[in-house]
Amino acid sequence: MTTDLTLWGRKNSANVQKAVWALAEVGKEYEHIAVGGAFKGLDTPEYRALNPNGLVPTLQDGDLIVWESQAILRYIAAEYGAEKLWRATPRERAIVDQWADWGAITFQPAWLGIFINVVRTPKSKQNPDAIAAVVKKSNDAMALLDAQLAGREFVAGDFSYADIAIGVALYRWYTMEFNRPILPNVDAWYDRLQSRPTFKSSIMVSYDDLYVR
Repeated sequence: MTTDLTLWGRKNSANVQKAVWALAEVGKEYEHIAVGGAFKGLDTPEYRALNPNGLVPTLQDGDLIVWESQAILRYIAAEYGAEKLWRATPRERAIVDQWADWGAITFQPAWLGIFINVVRTPKSKQNPDAIAAVVKKSNDAMALLDAQLAGREFVAGDFSYADIAIGVALYRWYTMEFNRPILPNVDAWYDRLQSRPTFKSSIMVSYDDLYVR
């Protein structure tokens, strides 16, 4: 495959999945280099030269190197997404950005609290009170999202990178073992996302190897 695009990361990382999904939506081929987690490689001088944080993802497009998942997501949307992911005016983008950043700043730490306490903690060491606290925080965030989705097919109206920034968590949200509230609008949104082949291939990826048993 000949391409100017290279993506570093592991494909069951939620942050990497933002880029994987966005690239699938805009139909861009890319070289994937597996690093991080079981693949390791984040502390090598070569990788640190690309991404001094030593984290994933990292995207290279020709002579441009971008790290931070939200920046990568916006770059893909702006450079390749046209009206499919991107919005033409600052006024239109403001709402998309608002919800994309909410996904990273509010929702991601909330659902990651469940992930850390349920998936990354052995059952014998799980703390029910700690789990209850992070579940409440996550459920409160999802209730807010459910209200936003009332009367809308997607988070900011039409499908956009806001749906990607938030939607990367949905497969884990619906498959992790905890008590989820009834959220009809989020449920309907998840159904719509599952109908997209790009969502199935990019997000509905096994994370069994991340469980600590």
